Amino acid sequence: MKSLVTGAGGFLGRYLCEQLIARGDSVRGLARGDYPELAALGVEMRRGDLADRATVLAACEGVDCVFHVGGKVGVWGKWMDYFQANVHGTLNVLAACQEQGVTRLVFTSSPSVTFDAARWDCDQRGVDNTSPYPTRWLAHYPHSKALAENFVLTQDGADVEPSGMLRTTSLRPHLVWGPRDHHLTRRLVERARSGQLRRVGAGQNRVDMVYVENAAAAHLLAADELAKPDPKNAGKAYFISQGEPVACWEWIDQILALVGLPPVEKSVSARTAYYAGALLEFRHWLLRDFAAEPKMTRFVARSLATDHWFDAEAAARDFGYRPQISTEEGMRRLGEWLRANAEGGMRNAE
Repeated sequence: MKSLVTGAGGFLGRYLCEQLIARGDSVRGLARGDYPELAALGVEMRRGDLADRATVLAACEGVDCVFHVGGKVGVWGKWMDYFQANVHGTLNVLAACQEQGVTRLVFTSSPSVTFDAARWDCDQRGVDNTSPYPTRWLAHYPHSKALAENFVLTQDGADVEPSGMLRTTSLRPHLVWGPRDHHLTRRLVERARSGQLRRVGAGQNRVDMVYVENAAAAHLLAADELAKPDPKNAGKAYFISQGEPVACWEWIDQILALVGLPPVEKSVSARTAYYAGALLEFRHWLLRDFAAEPKMTRFVARSLATDHWFDAEAAARDFGYRPQISTEEGMRRLGEWLRANAEGGMRNAE
């Protein structure tokens, strides 16, 4: 098939492009920057913004399936920035699919769309894909992703030109990690090295996560299921994980150990972290500082202190997803990349 990957230059998007190319598909990538490494693999790169309707419409021309991975991530910023990238951008993708005859759309969502962080008792234990969206939000990212996901799922079955039907599905990978991760892993390591990393809460909370190559493979499986005459995953959302929750802070310590850093020793209570986040958010809001994230936010405080593990059996049942790369193997690969990356940085500094 010919696929379009939005956010092709991002962490997950790049792995997805690589897996599509490896199995012989024709791939077009849409990103805001230049990525010569993807072009070298054979990806037809287009540069542009999801908020630009004409750019998205042109990118979808001649495409069978869209993997809509692109968007704005983070826990701080202006609502309009998140709305433009995640909601308006997704509406542009949906409209382009219908106008250009695209019959399949796999949307990359987030489990945070069901995380009711505004409640004190907000642990997620064994949550399945029927869990509703919250009515209050502590961050713009999950709010905007929930709106976008809802649009995607409710458009399943829509007519597409010249004659056909759009089938849609949404995947919710949690804490995607692995080699080339410059977001989650890098921030943990940087904060630990600067002495700013604190354990939030009792440190016993369990979380689901997913190795990046498994997350990418889930997208391919979901797209292949949508191609069937009566796809089981059409119009549905799915949690994607390693299938084995880990103790959050033990896992963080294991990541730090990969680069020779000691375990996190200092801690702060969940309540203290929450109120510190509220104060820091208020300070940034007063200063109109929306570019730099506060060192703590209410959403992050709740995320770091609570359980987040999900029932992912629906993905196995409906389109055959099961993680092929174990957590142990993934950690080994991550360690190799972190050490090589650190050595390369030291050589460049010299």
